[in-house]
Amino acid sequence: MKRYLIRAGAGLLLTLFLLGHVAGSFTVPFIDEVENLLYDTRVRLTAPRGLDDRIVIIAVDEASVQEQGYWPWQRTKLARLVRNLFDHGVAVVGWDMVFAERDESADVFRLENLAAEAGDHAFLQRLEEFEPQLDRDAIFAEALASGPSVLGFFFDTNEQTAYETGELPLPAFDFHESMAEIIFLPRGAGFTSNRPELTGAAYSAGFINNPLIDEDGIIRRAPLLHEYDFSAYESLSLAVAATYFNEITLPIFVDESRFMGDYPPLEGLELAGRPIPIDPQGAVLVPYRGPRGSFPYISASDVIEDRVEDPAVLDGAIALIGATAPGLQDIRSTPFGSVYPGVEVHANVISGILDGTFRWEPAYTAAAEMIAVIAFGILGSLALPILSPIIASLGFAALLISALAVNLYVWSIEMHVLPLAITLMTIIGIYALNMVFGYLFETRSRSHMDSLFGQYVPPDLVKDMSRDPEHYTLESEKLELSVLFSDIRGFTSISEGLDAGDLSELINQYLTPMTRIVHESKGTIDKYIGDAVMAFWGAPLRDSHHAARAVAAGMEMLAALPHLNKAFKEHNWPEVAIGIGINTGTMSVGNMGSEFRRAYTVLGDSVNLGSRLEGLTKAYGVSFIVSETTALQAPEFIYRELDCVRVKGKAEPVTIYEPLGLRDQVPGRLVEDAKLMRNALRLYRERNWDAAESVLQELQSANPGFYLYALYLQRIAHFREHPPEEGWDGVFTHETK
Repeated sequence: MKRYLIRAGAGLLLTLFLLGHVAGSFTVPFIDEVENLLYDTRVRLTAPRGLDDRIVIIAVDEASVQEQGYWPWQRTKLARLVRNLFDHGVAVVGWDMVFAERDESADVFRLENLAAEAGDHAFLQRLEEFEPQLDRDAIFAEALASGPSVLGFFFDTNEQTAYETGELPLPAFDFHESMAEIIFLPRGAGFTSNRPELTGAAYSAGFINNPLIDEDGIIRRAPLLHEYDFSAYESLSLAVAATYFNEITLPIFVDESRFMGDYPPLEGLELAGRPIPIDPQGAVLVPYRGPRGSFPYISASDVIEDRVEDPAVLDGAIALIGATAPGLQDIRSTPFGSVYPGVEVHANVISGILDGTFRWEPAYTAAAEMIAVIAFGILGSLALPILSPIIASLGFAALLISALAVNLYVWSIEMHVLPLAITLMTIIGIYALNMVFGYLFETRSRSHMDSLFGQYVPPDLVKDMSRDPEHYTLESEKLELSVLFSDIRGFTSISEGLDAGDLSELINQYLTPMTRIVHESKGTIDKYIGDAVMAFWGAPLRDSHHAARAVAAGMEMLAALPHLNKAFKEHNWPEVAIGIGINTGTMSVGNMGSEFRRAYTVLGDSVNLGSRLEGLTKAYGVSFIVSETTALQAPEFIYRELDCVRVKGKAEPVTIYEPLGLRDQVPGRLVEDAKLMRNALRLYRERNWDAAESVLQELQSANPGFYLYALYLQRIAHFREHPPEEGWDGVFTHETK
């Protein structure tokens, strides 16, 4: 019970710790890191992949920089770029860049200075007339106005460095100042936008910065809205999609009746009938289609020079213009790697808006996370400590697979993102705790069991006992057990014929297999008494079949003798024969002895009877004798009844038997002999000497060397001359041990 409480308590403490993280009482960065890793893995595994040719990326790549010159290019080149795109039929042109400064020609300034220095007023007048035609910003603005164009700009969220540059587009919507504290959109302190003439010429504009990049630098979320001066502005992705649909973005607010706590009033957006789920910060999880290159790429220089290999790819497409050359510093980290063009992140968001494939964290996410931790935590804490390691491991695997399957189903079918790390950590953590505690307890318990019982029982039994140490003790108790005594016949004469070394080796070679047989039958070695072995069954490991195991062990001991004697013969040692006696009865078992030495042993009349039965084997000319209580509790064996006796020191008579073997293995002849012997004993006890003698003579003629039959023929001859007294019950009293 103590072991169970410790393991269950440890599991519940881990559950409470994980709940603290879920509830926000404290933060464990490692859990968030694992959650991000699992999120990225799911993104990679379930990405649809394939090419989305509705969006084409016009890349300011290394080849374009080499051909057109270092960035930024003249606005006249950009004007030619955008005009060629519209000529090829693009639906919208989006710019993942900002044009905050005027594009002034150094050549025009130089000419003005030279003319002024020379006093050439006529040239200055002509230059002033042509200057509007040299205004590159105006040329670029005119090109932007020739089709649906969407410019980029960015907000600065740092109040210390923020300033206002350029002109902002119209906001998506405004909200009252009173809602500022419950609208959790990223809040801008300043902005850097495009020149007014460019903003006015373009159809729309959207911010391109992302203040919601995770701490590890990976872009998992993209804000669609940014708050500035109580107005909500669209991201470039949202503005491009709105321009593509020629629709406005509609905010979805929560009903006033549902306002409570920190629940944000803005819960979603709608564009062209497509709902867009956003989180409290107005962001979406980027629905990555796959690794870099999930959209067609065309070099910007090829568009400027009008040498696009397949112009049809542009017809009706959304064109996003952005830098992909490494030196232009628009390379981002995403779940698909650390080299991912920022413009392609916008493309993925636009693709998600077109298809409505955004995954989102529902309002019940925190509740579901808590329920999972509580359910798995309590179940694992209370159930695993009482399960075996194999069953616990199977249950652990089932829970793990179920949690993964449910999470993947919700991810793929419901498009919901539920945290996975905390659930897996609950399952794995409690399983690991139980395995570690189980190992430590088992090791400690095994060591304790080894110290208590290692010299008495085999290692396998010690291992079994260590799993439940509270049920095993050295304290004395009374139990029904089976005790075995075995002894080498004529050992004194054997020892006298061998030197000390050979005698020691003979005993070792004899006791080793005999002990192994006892251990393999789940018996306990009590002691060796010279050449004698004392063992018992039923303690310390409880065993309701102790009698049958003891008899089976005795049969195996006898069966092992021929092989042993063959080995002894090779050493020129004498052959050995043994006698075995087994009794079953109530005995005291425990750690007994003196303050100087104690041993785990059995005591009592039942033990003494077992010893007497071993001694009687010589008197009846058999190798194995068991008591009637043993025979009754091991009915799977065939027995030959030998006698009903009173042994020295015991008044009550006991019927003794010789085990012949398992019922299905004893030859028919031996079974018949046992029946005849039982009949002979019945006639003998009835004083029907002639009939008993006839049966015994029949048995003797079939088994001429078997002493038992001769013994009873001698008794019958004796009783014919000296009839037993009245009341004789057929019991034979042995006066010696």
